[in-house]
Amino acid sequence: MKLSILRYYISILLIAVSLSAMSQDTSPSETSEEVSDSIKFKDKYGLRVGLDLSLPIRSLINSDLTGFEAVADFRVTKRIYAAAELGYYDRYEEEDYIKFSTNGSYIKIGTNYNLYKNWLGMTNEIFVGVRYGFSSFTQTIHEYNPNFYGTYFPEETVILEEEFDGLTAHWGEFVMGLKAEIFTNLYMGMSFSLKKMVSQTQPYNFLNMYIPGFERVYLNETGFSFNYTLTYNIPIFKKDI
Repeated sequence: MKLSILRYYISILLIAVSLSAMSQDTSPSETSEEVSDSIKFKDKYGLRVGLDLSLPIRSLINSDLTGFEAVADFRVTKRIYAAAELGYYDRYEEEDYIKFSTNGSYIKIGTNYNLYKNWLGMTNEIFVGVRYGFSSFTQTIHEYNPNFYGTYFPEETVILEEEFDGLTAHWGEFVMGLKAEIFTNLYMGMSFSLKKMVSQTQPYNFLNMYIPGFERVYLNETGFSFNYTLTYNIPIFKKDI
């Protein structure tokens, strides 16, 4: 009798141990699944559009300069963005011996590569990129002074007011910059561009000293520019991280 009771209790104990072992085997997977579900994050992919703030600021300082530039980029992969800039530029300039105006429009298209490794949920950038630039513009020579070295008589100013339209320029750019999210979907940014001219058409007997989108053209046909941007990201879709 006692032996039967002992066997009964041993059987109950073995069943309890087995159930406990089964519950320990299943609970980690359930907990892991719950934790896995609770830590899913998504990256924002969308179209970011805005303006270059440097041109309006420079226009306030220099009344001889007006213009605007719209900027946009679209996130293609985790680190690669398609980027473009589109603008208009009108500048009056007085150089040694000459006064002239430059006005026209331009477009620049290319890509940016984000070097910055964001924390989860962040989309800030420290980037490098390349651009192809194209400009269609007009040069107007208002007046000039012939530069005759060693002349005895005073120089005579030649009033010309001659306009050369239909001019074009093509160039390449290397870009470095950063963008930081200051509020939800609102970004402040800045960039620096080093440019190299590929081809250009020039007025008769006159060099293009400024080109819309390229800025000042130096003698070795290089140039540089910078911008400060305020952009807003329009979310289109999200991807799981």
